[in-house]
Amino acid sequence: MMDRDRNKTLLLELQRAAGTGNGRCADCGEPDPEWASYKLGIFICLNCSGIHRNLPQISRVKSLRLDFWENDLIEFMKQHGNLCAKAKYQAKVPPYYYIPQSCDCLVLREQWIRAKYEREEFVATRVCLPGCHEGFLWKRGRESRQFQKRRFLLSAREGVMKYYTKEVSPKAIISIENLNAMFQTEKIQHAHGLQITYKTDGQTRNLFVYHESGKEIVDWFNAIRAARYYYLRTTFPTVPEPELIPRITRNYIKEGYMEKTGPKQKEAFKVRWFCLDSQDRNLMYLKNPLDAFAQGQVFIGRRDEGYEVRAGLPQGVRVKKRKPAITVVTPMREFVFICENDREQREWIDALNGVIAQPLTAYCNGITLMTDTPSSVLSTVSAV
Repeated sequence: MMDRDRNKTLLLELQRAAGTGNGRCADCGEPDPEWASYKLGIFICLNCSGIHRNLPQISRVKSLRLDFWENDLIEFMKQHGNLCAKAKYQAKVPPYYYIPQSCDCLVLREQWIRAKYEREEFVATRVCLPGCHEGFLWKRGRESRQFQKRRFLLSAREGVMKYYTKEVSPKAIISIENLNAMFQTEKIQHAHGLQITYKTDGQTRNLFVYHESGKEIVDWFNAIRAARYYYLRTTFPTVPEPELIPRITRNYIKEGYMEKTGPKQKEAFKVRWFCLDSQDRNLMYLKNPLDAFAQGQVFIGRRDEGYEVRAGLPQGVRVKKRKPAITVVTPMREFVFICENDREQREWIDALNGVIAQPLTAYCNGITLMTDTPSSVLSTVSAV
């Protein structure tokens, strides 16, 4: 019992020790990890420990507080630790490779852990052509709404992504300049679901795809990131890399259902799916979450240009439903939305205020640049 208590105290001291990196999960960065891999010598969180349990040849895990730790395991943990493991297993992570956080989906976190410890992909520099990938993905049809197998081809050198149906010619040729990808496992209802977006004729086109293999879909995601990185790096050679990396791909900062009315604010409210893109400063709405195109969008400018978000309805507007509302004020008009509950209202207000508080930017050739140009010149607002 004395050894058990003493070793638990030693482990918790190691977890809190300065200069070791042990205070955050070695794989996702979650603070105060309470599990550890005694084969790798790293401290990890509960969620990542579940992934490690599926790699018994590589990793074995124990709880810092609940399990008994033998003296030799304590010594092993002392001699290793998170920073030591990082120096070995993350020595050659490419700058474009997405390193997941605790909030990311399971497939991203699992493949990151497998890539590091099982496949040891980052121990040495890999000889490969980044940003090039070819293979089949299951793609949701725009009209049929059924997933069908399609061949995709990505080429950073050509600056395009293509996909094919049964024809010899590609169904679409997508410029890497305005290509984006984000995991959407809940929306697509598949653990490996990926949403690919690009601009066509001034609109955002949505493609929804998946692959049966977790490794393959994450390889596609990082291949797209590699192609985007290559494009940004060659197109903007003087821009510092820390400014380029966040622009490679992005997630929407808020999505969900709200109800909207028309420009006269007397039309019936209709339920729509909304997506807030902070980089493009657009609040887009779709009839269904998996629609190929948005029905419209609202540009979100700066507060000093007359943009504002308020809780509640504009003066004189009445609705039958007793639900929380949001009013988005723009120089052209006021947009009224009804939320499902108070929590959703707070989250939408916080997200919209975050965009309004950002310095105004112009999206130019795949990178966002600071500008003093009035927002009315940068974007045309679609009527809701």
